[in-house]
Amino acid sequence: MRELQKLISLDMVEKFMHEHELAFLYISRPDCSVCHGLLPQVQELMMNYPEIKLGHVDADAVKEIAGRFSIFTVPVLLLFVNGKEYIREARIVHLQLLDEKIRKIYENVVE
Repeated sequence: MRELQKLISLDMVEKFMHEHELAFLYISRPDCSVCHGLLPQVQELMMNYPEIKLGHVDADAVKEIAGRFSIFTVPVLLLFVNGKEYIREARIVHLQLLDEKIRKIYENVVE
């Protein structure tokens, strides 16, 4: 399973997004059971995409994240390519569909 870099401020999130060509954010809250159940599945899925940098944001600790990305629920999964949002999934995530979306982008950017 791939580990996610813990991002503890909005500045760290912005820097993370802009420093990496492919940046993935997993935004969750500590009291969210869906978030806890989905995280290991996402970490496993991301084993297929080694060039994507993974970041994790606790929405309770970084309150500004909700306004910055118009987040109304958690978990939220965001994929950025060169700082631009390409994929957004929230709450109930179908991993097979997410995998297909990521694969299309990944193949165009990396290969």
